[in-house]
Amino acid sequence: MFMGEYNHTVDAKGRMIMPAKFREQLGEQFVVTKGVDGCLYVYSSEEWGRIEEKFREVNLTTKDARKFMRFFFAGAATCDVDKQGRILIPPVLRNFAGLEKDVVLVGVMTKIEIWDKAKYEEASSYDDMDEIVEHMAELGLSI
Repeated sequence: MFMGEYNHTVDAKGRMIMPAKFREQLGEQFVVTKGVDGCLYVYSSEEWGRIEEKFREVNLTTKDARKFMRFFFAGAATCDVDKQGRILIPPVLRNFAGLEKDVVLVGVMTKIEIWDKAKYEEASSYDDMDEIVEHMAELGLSI
Protein backbone atom coordinates (compact mmCIF):
# COMPACT_ATOMS: atom_id res chain seq x y z
CA MET A 1 0.00 0.00 0.00
CA PHE A 2 1.29 3.45 -0.92
CA MET A 3 1.13 6.27 1.60
CA GLY A 4 2.97 9.45 2.37
CA GLU A 5 3.66 12.76 0.66
CA TYR A 6 6.94 13.74 -1.01
CA ASN A 7 8.08 16.99 -2.65
CA HIS A 8 10.38 16.79 -5.67
CA THR A 9 11.19 18.66 -8.87
CA VAL A 10 10.97 17.84 -12.56
CA ASP A 11 14.11 18.75 -14.51
CA ALA A 12 14.25 20.32 -17.97
CA LYS A 13 14.25 16.87 -19.61
CA GLY A 14 11.11 15.77 -17.77
CA ARG A 15 12.87 13.54 -15.24
CA MET A 16 11.82 13.26 -11.64
CA ILE A 17 13.11 11.27 -8.67
CA MET A 18 10.72 8.56 -7.54
CA PRO A 19 10.96 8.30 -3.73
CA ALA A 20 12.83 5.20 -2.57
CA LYS A 21 9.85 3.95 -0.52
CA PHE A 22 7.67 4.06 -3.62
CA ARG A 23 10.35 2.47 -5.84
CA GLU A 24 10.57 -0.51 -3.49
CA GLN A 25 6.87 -1.23 -3.99
CA LEU A 26 6.66 -0.35 -7.68
CA GLY A 27 9.55 -2.47 -8.89
CA GLU A 28 11.71 -1.60 -11.88
CA GLN A 29 8.85 -0.96 -14.30
CA PHE A 30 5.40 0.54 -13.76
CA VAL A 31 2.66 2.52 -15.50
CA VAL A 32 1.92 6.27 -15.41
CA THR A 33 -1.33 7.59 -16.84
CA LYS A 34 -3.75 10.51 -16.69
CA GLY A 35 -5.67 10.72 -13.46
CA VAL A 36 -8.72 12.66 -12.43
CA ASP A 37 -8.49 16.10 -10.79
CA GLY A 38 -5.59 17.06 -13.09
CA CYS A 39 -2.92 14.79 -11.62
CA LEU A 40 -1.16 11.66 -12.88
CA TYR A 41 -1.67 8.16 -11.51
CA VAL A 42 1.17 5.68 -11.06
CA TYR A 43 0.42 1.95 -10.79
CA SER A 44 2.65 -1.05 -10.23
CA SER A 45 2.63 -3.50 -13.14
CA GLU A 46 0.68 -5.93 -10.97
CA GLU A 47 -2.02 -3.37 -10.12
CA TRP A 48 -2.17 -2.23 -13.75
CA GLY A 49 -2.90 -5.84 -14.75
CA ARG A 50 -5.84 -5.92 -12.30
CA ILE A 51 -7.17 -2.67 -13.76
CA GLU A 52 -6.92 -4.04 -17.31
CA GLU A 53 -8.90 -7.12 -16.26
CA LYS A 54 -11.66 -4.97 -14.76
CA PHE A 55 -11.88 -2.89 -17.92
CA ARG A 56 -12.16 -6.01 -20.09
CA GLU A 57 -15.56 -6.55 -18.45
CA VAL A 58 -16.85 -3.01 -19.10
CA ASN A 59 -19.81 -2.72 -21.45
CA LEU A 60 -18.57 -0.62 -24.37
CA THR A 61 -22.03 0.31 -25.60
CA THR A 62 -22.03 3.40 -23.38
CA LYS A 63 -20.30 6.51 -24.64
CA ASP A 64 -18.97 7.42 -21.17
CA ALA A 65 -17.25 4.03 -20.82
CA ARG A 66 -15.56 4.37 -24.20
CA LYS A 67 -14.55 7.96 -23.48
CA PHE A 68 -13.09 7.14 -20.06
CA MET A 69 -11.18 4.14 -21.40
CA ARG A 70 -9.70 6.31 -24.16
CA PHE A 71 -8.72 8.98 -21.60
CA PHE A 72 -7.21 6.46 -19.20
CA PHE A 73 -5.40 4.09 -21.57
CA ALA A 74 -4.33 6.36 -24.45
CA GLY A 75 -2.14 8.45 -22.20
CA ALA A 76 -0.64 5.50 -20.31
CA ALA A 77 3.11 4.92 -20.50
CA THR A 78 5.43 2.32 -19.07
CA CYS A 79 8.21 3.90 -17.02
CA ASP A 80 11.58 2.58 -15.93
CA VAL A 81 13.73 3.87 -13.08
CA ASP A 82 17.27 4.95 -14.02
CA LYS A 83 20.36 4.44 -11.84
CA GLN A 84 19.74 7.74 -10.04
CA GLY A 85 16.18 6.72 -9.09
CA ARG A 86 14.57 8.99 -11.70
CA ILE A 87 11.76 8.39 -14.13
CA LEU A 88 11.09 10.19 -17.40
CA ILE A 89 7.54 11.49 -17.57
CA PRO A 90 6.41 11.68 -21.21
CA PRO A 91 5.64 15.21 -22.48
CA VAL A 92 1.94 14.45 -23.08
CA LEU A 93 1.54 13.48 -19.42
CA ARG A 94 3.60 16.43 -18.13
CA ASN A 95 1.44 18.79 -20.18
CA PHE A 96 -1.80 17.18 -19.01
CA ALA A 97 -0.87 17.59 -15.33
CA GLY A 98 0.90 20.94 -15.76
CA LEU A 99 4.16 19.56 -14.36
CA GLU A 100 6.88 22.14 -14.89
CA LYS A 101 9.12 22.20 -11.83
CA ASP A 102 7.80 21.59 -8.30
CA VAL A 103 5.75 18.42 -7.86
CA VAL A 104 4.17 16.48 -5.01
CA LEU A 105 3.93 12.69 -5.00
CA VAL A 106 1.17 11.30 -2.83
CA GLY A 107 0.66 7.65 -1.87
CA VAL A 108 -3.03 6.76 -2.07
CA MET A 109 -3.44 3.05 -1.27
CA THR A 110 -3.02 1.20 -4.60
CA LYS A 111 -1.64 4.12 -6.58
CA ILE A 112 0.61 7.15 -6.42
CA GLU A 113 -0.61 10.56 -7.55
CA ILE A 114 1.80 13.05 -9.11
CA TRP A 115 0.66 16.66 -8.80
CA ASP A 116 1.92 20.07 -9.80
CA LYS A 117 2.64 21.55 -6.36
CA ALA A 118 0.39 24.60 -6.78
CA LYS A 119 -2.52 22.44 -8.02
CA TYR A 120 -2.04 20.05 -5.12
CA GLU A 121 -2.17 22.86 -2.59
CA GLU A 122 -5.42 24.12 -4.17
CA ALA A 123 -6.95 20.62 -4.21
CA SER A 124 -5.83 19.87 -0.64
CA SER A 125 -8.06 22.30 1.19
CA TYR A 126 -9.63 20.31 3.99
CA ASP A 127 -12.08 22.97 5.18
CA ASP A 128 -15.01 20.72 4.28
CA MET A 129 -13.67 17.55 5.91
CA ASP A 130 -16.61 17.20 8.34
CA GLU A 131 -19.03 17.10 5.41
CA ILE A 132 -16.82 14.67 3.49
CA VAL A 133 -16.59 12.33 6.49
CA GLU A 134 -20.40 12.25 6.66
CA HIS A 135 -20.59 11.30 2.97
CA MET A 136 -17.99 8.58 3.49
CA ALA A 137 -20.06 7.19 6.36
CA GLU A 138 -23.05 7.03 3.98
CA LEU A 139 -20.88 4.86 1.72
CA GLY A 140 -20.13 2.54 4.64
CA LEU A 141 -16.65 3.85 5.48
CA SER A 142 -16.04 4.99 9.01
CA ILE A 143 -12.76 5.67 10.76
